[in-house]
Amino acid sequence: QVQLVESGGGLVQVGGSLRLSCAATGSAFSIYAMGWYRQAPGKQRELVAGITSGGSTNYADSVKGRFTISRDNAKSTVYLQMNSLKPEDTAVYYCNGRAHLSSGTFTLWSWGQGTQVTVSS
Repeated sequence: QVQLVESGGGLVQVGGSLRLSCAATGSAFSIYAMGWYRQAPGKQRELVAGITSGGSTNYADSVKGRFTISRDNAKSTVYLQMNSLKPEDTAVYYCNGRAHLSSGTFTLWSWGQGTQVTVSS
């Protein structure tokens, strides 16, 4: 079972930037697609950005042009660079592996503790 440890969150003003990190234990990290998710109070967890094992990326419309997902397979770590932050980006951010099946896309492992991002106006 892979364990996930997210870090890098904090309190930032509108327009500011943060860089989140997610370190995964276990081997074979490089073969997995990864994703960053977020959950705001009272809302469902949603996918923010995804990256395949080959480095292709996709983003939620709400963060396109502001967030960048990347990965360092040697460090078994996935990153989320967040720029031009808005109050609506306030949430707990999580990462997870992703599996694409004919029936849909699923997360692979148990969720970590997440990292809180708070954007103040």
